[in-house]
Amino acid sequence: MRLTNTTTYFKLFAASIGLATLISCGTDDTNYETPITETDEEAFERNEAEILAYIEANELEATRTDSGLYYVIETEGTGETPSSSANVTVTYKGYFLNDSVFDQAVNPIEFNLANVIAGFREGISLMKEGGTATLLMPAKLAYGASGAGPIPPNTALVFDIELIATE
Repeated sequence: MRLTNTTTYFKLFAASIGLATLISCGTDDTNYETPITETDEEAFERNEAEILAYIEANELEATRTDSGLYYVIETEGTGETPSSSANVTVTYKGYFLNDSVFDQAVNPIEFNLANVIAGFREGISLMKEGGTATLLMPAKLAYGASGAGPIPPNTALVFDIELIATE
């Protein structure tokens, strides 16, 4: 008789553990929602404010295009102005708004403007051969919400460019 009571108690104990386990599975407090990221419009507005602050802090006389690109022609240049699909030869330095350099081509580099970021294509198309310019671009004209390599998502960028040749 004692064995029967022990077996009954064991069955009740096992059932209680099983029930407690099932009940606890339904009370998961973990938040699995994806964090809300900055929208493209919010990033553009933030980039615009950051670029304007940079322009003011560095006392630049920049011109804004309809796309949101700011540019300063440092040296006018005397040659041709490239089309948006031209092959160009340039030197450049790319940096963040805190002046930290992320890329540069000290030696001339050649590429087709159709194969580069929109801000580069638009900005270089405003220059003449032999000219130098500073381009300040919001993320939407650079690497956008994805970023690239050392460039975080939604980051405004600055480029100092010398346009050496255009074909």
